[in-house]
Amino acid sequence: MTPRVVVLDYGSGNLRSAERALARAGADVTVTDDTSAAARCDGLVVPGVGAFAACMAGIDRVGGAAVVHDRVAAGAPVLGICVGMQVLFGAGDEHGRHTAGIGVLDGLVSRLEAGVLPHMGWNTVSPPRGSTLFRGIEDQRFYFVHSYAARTSSGEVTWAEHGERFVAAVEAGSVAATQFHPEKSADAGAALLRNWLDSIR
Repeated sequence: MTPRVVVLDYGSGNLRSAERALARAGADVTVTDDTSAAARCDGLVVPGVGAFAACMAGIDRVGGAAVVHDRVAAGAPVLGICVGMQVLFGAGDEHGRHTAGIGVLDGLVSRLEAGVLPHMGWNTVSPPRGSTLFRGIEDQRFYFVHSYAARTSSGEVTWAEHGERFVAAVEAGSVAATQFHPEKSADAGAALLRNWLDSIR
């Protein structure tokens, strides 16, 4: 079965690169702001680049938060990428502004304590034993571009370090999320997307 995946279009960037990467990994991909399509698909991807508050405003504008909550309540798969991962948390503190997130993951997103920001480029990650997302991936280096991150989360956490330890990925029931960009992470990122698609077939 080819999984039907919707990439939620709420005005953020990074849509087409995510669409192409998911298609190469074996998904039937649609990019849309149609919440009924987002509710019915096999897997919903929440992308995101830029500021937490701006992404949440776009998600609220298209009714995306309600769709994510309904999917999680029904055990339907959701994948968040970069700021699309961050908005799944309870809240974000950015530029002195506290913004409520979707709240399907426990935790707060705030500025990294690091000498150099943004954290941009390749970094290694430490996934938990038995991880579905990272199954069979030997080269666990992924591409990051961010200045903000969560330090705690519900679910099974994959860690990375830049100045301090932060949440690089989460697997919590039907929710999966990555702070890094799998679509920019070469073979390892492609393998991770295939693992996610295999888990939702």
